[in-house]
Amino acid sequence: MSEGTMHRAAQRDDRDERARSAGQNGRTGQHHRPGQDGPRRTRRTGRLHRAAVCAAALPVLLLAAGCSDSGSGGDAKATAGSGTGGASTGGATGGGESAAPSPTVQAATYTELPEPCGVLTKKTLGDLVPEGLKSAKKSSTDDPASRAGCSWNSLDNNGVKGSQFRWLNVSLLRFDSDANRGSGNAQAQTYFAKQVADAKAVTDAKNTKTEPVTQAGDEATLVRYDLKKKEGSFKQQTVVARVQNVVVTIDYNGAGLAGDKTPNADDLAKAAEKAVREVVAAVSGTGGSGSSGASASASPSKSASASASPSKSASASPSKAPSASASASATADKKN
Repeated sequence: MSEGTMHRAAQRDDRDERARSAGQNGRTGQHHRPGQDGPRRTRRTGRLHRAAVCAAALPVLLLAAGCSDSGSGGDAKATAGSGTGGASTGGATGGGESAAPSPTVQAATYTELPEPCGVLTKKTLGDLVPEGLKSAKKSSTDDPASRAGCSWNSLDNNGVKGSQFRWLNVSLLRFDSDANRGSGNAQAQTYFAKQVADAKAVTDAKNTKTEPVTQAGDEATLVRYDLKKKEGSFKQQTVVARVQNVVVTIDYNGAGLAGDKTPNADDLAKAAEKAVREVVAAVSGTGGSGSSGASASASPSKSASASASPSKSASASPSKAPSASASASATADKKN
């Protein structure tokens, strides 16, 4: 129904109401007075107007209530989602913040070295350096628990028949375990391989041979070669052995000087092997304190970073004149 039609219907209803009022007044003998109808119409119109306003406002209120509920639900869901996400994120963050356990390395088995000049028995020294039992010279070191050495020399002077010269050097190098460098055993293995390679690469060496040595720690190798000098022909024997985190190097050479015969290389090799076994036994006798799987906190020893051959400090020349230059020359060439 259009607005005009509704207005006209309202007018008709108003006229009918007035007519009914006039008839009632006529029947009751009362006459209609202008102004009496006004208040009634005003109250009626006001009630109609309030009803219309309330009716119009009801959908708005319902819509607002719906929106409010929807918003609250959305906020609650968002809050719940945020809480869940936060918790999840927190869990992930917690997992990320927990640092991975520090890698552990096997603790070094040996924490000290034996006295270097006491690692060989008197009998063995008598076989290797018969005239040099009292010639022991301890190598200088600022860390005797990690690096040690001792050397002996022997000159058996036969006058016009010549002389027999022997030189023996024992060197010990111990490696501590370290989280960055690795276990002492691993470092010792690397150094062992380097020592063997250096012995096989001596300048001017002839007839170089390499042989494994048994019953001498975890691994051991003999490198033998001939080295000719103006003083004579030297037979060099180098035995490198590893016992856990300690590397033992035996340098033993012999020569016949001033016309004396050259010593038998096989005899020298056997003597060197006997010596290295005794030294390994001396190292083992210090007692290993490391345990498998233990975390090592010790810093690398000073010897761990050393690149020079352990026998370098023990390369002092023999004290007796004829063999002094021979020993020094042989040792210098070996180091080169």
